[in-house]
Amino acid sequence: MNTTPEANAPEPEYRAPKVDTAEGRKTIRRAISASAIGNATEWYDYGVYAVAVTYITANFFPGGTVWALATFAISFLVRPLGGLVWGPLGDKLGRKAVLALTIIMMAGSTTLIGLIPSVHTIGFWAPTILIVLRLIQGFSTGGEYGGAATFMAEYSPDSKRGFFGSFLEFGTLFGFVLGTAVVLGLSLLLGDDAMMAWGWRIPFLIAAPMGIIGVYLRSRMEDTPVFRELEDADEAEQSATGDLRDLVTRYWRPLVTMAGLVVALNVANYTLLSYMPTYLEKQIGLTTDGSLALIIVGELCMMAIIPFAGKLSDHIGRKPMWAISMIGLFVAAIPLYMLMGTGFVGALVGFAVLGILYVLQLSTISATFPAMFPTHVRYAGFAITYNVSTALFGGTAPAVNEALIDATGNLLVPAFYMMAACAVGVIALAFVPETAGASIRGREIPTTEIQTIPDGDAEARA
Repeated sequence: MNTTPEANAPEPEYRAPKVDTAEGRKTIRRAISASAIGNATEWYDYGVYAVAVTYITANFFPGGTVWALATFAISFLVRPLGGLVWGPLGDKLGRKAVLALTIIMMAGSTTLIGLIPSVHTIGFWAPTILIVLRLIQGFSTGGEYGGAATFMAEYSPDSKRGFFGSFLEFGTLFGFVLGTAVVLGLSLLLGDDAMMAWGWRIPFLIAAPMGIIGVYLRSRMEDTPVFRELEDADEAEQSATGDLRDLVTRYWRPLVTMAGLVVALNVANYTLLSYMPTYLEKQIGLTTDGSLALIIVGELCMMAIIPFAGKLSDHIGRKPMWAISMIGLFVAAIPLYMLMGTGFVGALVGFAVLGILYVLQLSTISATFPAMFPTHVRYAGFAITYNVSTALFGGTAPAVNEALIDATGNLLVPAFYMMAACAVGVIALAFVPETAGASIRGREIPTTEIQTIPDGDAEARA
């Protein structure tokens, strides 16, 4: 029960799980599971669509792959709207309630995609229904990822936020790997004709039990200790509009700098993880099974490294990890894409190295982005900024890469696009404070650096 503290009442008890006790470790493991399963479900859904794009094209868009990729991108148009709705609600009502709704919407819409009759059966209604369901996916994702990262960050001890937070991104890659592995396994088992006719539907239907498991795990958790502390002190946002007003007027600096980092993060993400199967098949000439096998091996390598990279960020800081990643991708993109053009072995080595460089960003998302905002606007700040930047530069990456390659005939277009995004990210990183080990409690912007606070921000930091 929430109570408004009297003026002389003691400060509300901070109820974070203690990692030096068995009960505390159990609570953190449950928080990791609840966060990661939702994230895995989200990216399983996106991953299945990305690797099944050949079957999507045949059943819904016989006119060409670009239309299927454009439908992939269209869900990102409503992600900012989802962030605008779910983010402020998460700051007002709590992280747990919103996350339960978003995973239900995401898993439900993905399951329904597997039930849509093809364009050969119901004509233009088939792609129309697919687009509507993709829009629902995008709307739900607008609140899912920011909320899951915030949930995980606020349950983690400050000194180990990088390590524990990295498991959320382990869930991201697990979702991609599972989606790719399911499509590949069915392709090998059923054959191309059966996959094209009906087998492609099975991976989408699997989203239903994944969503049920996610809802169950999240329903067993309390809301985060950091948010409950704010509620007990009666300092949570009282309205969604107040949340948005605070963000725009007082926290525009982290909004802008985070947007720059997300450009680098998600152009690399969607170029490497979503567009790569199409690129390897259409542009490099690998078989469907060969490209999917390559992606699985590369992503498993990335998964193996993620917890270690997250732990390393607790020791050396988040900013060095991001700097190494973005500069490394900028320098290595062209030679590694050239290597991928030499055949299967070159493609495997090139993809794996790019993936390992990218992991240095990926592993620290849950530790870096939530810590850029104070608790009372954290969910909204993360969700809105992340999804606006992703909608503009991330989800469009597969379609942009494909269209530019078709227009120019240059197979290095994805490398150039990634380099440009990394340049934007490096500039943004210069203005981001280091937050490794910093407390993310309360209404102040977390930082381990000494900052001069402009007068206009004084009220926000009070």
